[in-house]
Amino acid sequence: MNAINVENITMTYNKGKVKALNGVSFSVKKGEIFGLIGPDGAGKTSLFRILTTLLLADSGYAEVAGFDVVRDMKSIRKIVGYMPGKFSLYQDLTVEENLKFFATIFKTTVKENYHLIKEIYVQIEPFKDRRAGKLSGGMKQKLALCCALIHKPEVLFLDEPTTGVDPVSRKEFWSMLRNLKKEGISILVSTPYMDEANLCDNIALIKDGNILTVNTPNGIVESYKEKLYSIKSQNMYQLILDLRSYEETKKCFAFGESLHVTFKNDLVDLELLNNKLKSNGHENIEITEITPSIEDCFLALED
Repeated sequence: MNAINVENITMTYNKGKVKALNGVSFSVKKGEIFGLIGPDGAGKTSLFRILTTLLLADSGYAEVAGFDVVRDMKSIRKIVGYMPGKFSLYQDLTVEENLKFFATIFKTTVKENYHLIKEIYVQIEPFKDRRAGKLSGGMKQKLALCCALIHKPEVLFLDEPTTGVDPVSRKEFWSMLRNLKKEGISILVSTPYMDEANLCDNIALIKDGNILTVNTPNGIVESYKEKLYSIKSQNMYQLILDLRSYEETKKCFAFGESLHVTFKNDLVDLELLNNKLKSNGHENIEITEITPSIEDCFLALED
């Protein structure tokens, strides 16, 4: 039995005028970290709210830990942990008071499942008497995760948990998730950060409410069949204009300090291209074939 099954889920807003989810289907295996990767407005939060029984889908079927999200709402709420994208704990309560409150709601104690949150809680324990609303972004994130874990859920839902968090806290957070996976907890995490896709066991790329593909991170990269090039010169602005107007160019995107470019013909004459760029006044030209990233694959699939 899978931890999560989603079959042809459709969700609309504004009397059907805005389609948030368009026939979404995928499954999450027990004990894996599954990433839902996509930009803001892709439908990630709507899907999370459906799976945690906070919204009803217009159509389709979904189950969590074998329970139907419509028929077995109460059962699901007892066995899942949910960390929404927006900090939603009681800001006037202290760190310790929030944690004790959520433990009481689930009829457990902090002591009973302390081993699950110990690695995280020791980092915020010095601030246990501070009101939650006065914590930094990274500390709020850690407290929210502790509260979502305090009842030892079977399935953990994390909606964009690292958005707006510093790089060090992001790295620590993913280390925590790997440890939670060892406890047998199934994790569905959404993120707009393409680099975090490589930290998941399986991922689904989503845009405008549509699943573009579902695979392992390596599987998605390996499915990229075109040759991809990184191209630089001393005048990057002019370079992107020249490459996009070049008749052999298929796609050209700014990517960090270089441009990522594909051509209509994989046998494109790179020497001819180099000479053409030189004739347009470019200097220090670098053309290198590279391995695509998840972001490159996403851009290729969204067409």
